[in-house]
Amino acid sequence: MRAMVKSKGNRDSVPLRRGHLFARAIAFALTVVLTCSCGGSLYRVKPLAQLSSMPATAASLNLGSISVRAAALLTDEESQELFESNLQLAGLLPVRVELIHNSGDTIELKKVHFRLSDATGTGWKAISAKKAIARILKANGVFAYNPDSRKAFEKEFGAYELDLKTPLTHAESRREGFIIFLAPRKEPVSSPRGLVLTIKGLSEPVRLNLK
Repeated sequence: MRAMVKSKGNRDSVPLRRGHLFARAIAFALTVVLTCSCGGSLYRVKPLAQLSSMPATAASLNLGSISVRAAALLTDEESQELFESNLQLAGLLPVRVELIHNSGDTIELKKVHFRLSDATGTGWKAISAKKAIARILKANGVFAYNPDSRKAFEKEFGAYELDLKTPLTHAESRREGFIIFLAPRKEPVSSPRGLVLTIKGLSEPVRLNLK
């Protein structure tokens, strides 16, 4: 009887040992991933200072004291070049906006709101850079990372967000950045048509046909 019990115990210990080794291997792999990502951003974001000029084809409108230009990043290649990540896969559409102060008083931007609609009249929701980052990580299956690497990505990605908190002065003359829109039903962005950007909160409403 003692021999049978001993034999059974040995057989049971084999899967236990294997399970323990497997758990240790997984823990080690995660440690390697987190360690390798330490000290750098999750994605290699192109420095804002290296951003090219607004394309000549950008939609524009002159309101007198301020002019507005806008262009959408419609392809994966464009978003990959800037953010090394596929924003379209995450259901995100970045719209680059340029504000030019032509003359006159300081212009407050806190009450400025952006709305995007497509050919069907469906509205796209503007979201913050932080919410956009959460969408990017989820769409790309990024779950294990160093918290500092995410903070670095948030800082670098957030630098591209259009500043609407600070008033625009004639001394500054020009300001630009991105407004990130979330696609209807959060589906991946694929060749949207009839995009119209509406801006409210300036001296008069702005309507720009982007595509």
